[in-house]
Amino acid sequence: MTTIDRVCGVLDTHGIAHALIGAAALAARGVARSTYDIDLLTTDARVLNPNTWDSLRADGANVDIRRGDADDPLGGVVRIDAETDRPVDLILGKHAWHGRAVTRAEHVPGGPPVVLARDLVLLKLYAGGPQDLWDVRELMQQPGAEALADAVTADLVSLSPPMQDLWRQACGR
Repeated sequence: MTTIDRVCGVLDTHGIAHALIGAAALAARGVARSTYDIDLLTTDARVLNPNTWDSLRADGANVDIRRGDADDPLGGVVRIDAETDRPVDLILGKHAWHGRAVTRAEHVPGGPPVVLARDLVLLKLYAGGPQDLWDVRELMQQPGAEALADAVTADLVSLSPPMQDLWRQACGR
């Protein structure tokens, strides 16, 4: 069983909603990009409780829990690393729109739910780095880009001006 399968199993056991984000979600949405780790998003702070991960530690996984402070854009990150597999970074989002992204995620057979393309764009704009903007531009080259652009534009109305500015940079909207 892979590390991502084991992590999702723990999350499911505890009833912690989560969704695939990052490069793996990009790939699921038609953009070929790879990173060494696999990223998940949740808004359930129970992931910061060390006891949540007892079964993985007992199986030899390294679990590193990092809490975000008041100024951190994230609530925290849990990194689960097993020697023989790709590590998993579980991101604790702290905004209501992070929760909507997890709730709206698409369930796929045999894997974790995957955030919708519109939420993936928002997450990329929130991160705001050069690679993130490239990712947004690539997502906007996929089929259905016009509907995606409309959905992102509607979502951005209630989000931060810096995210709106990056959206204009990335897509001219």
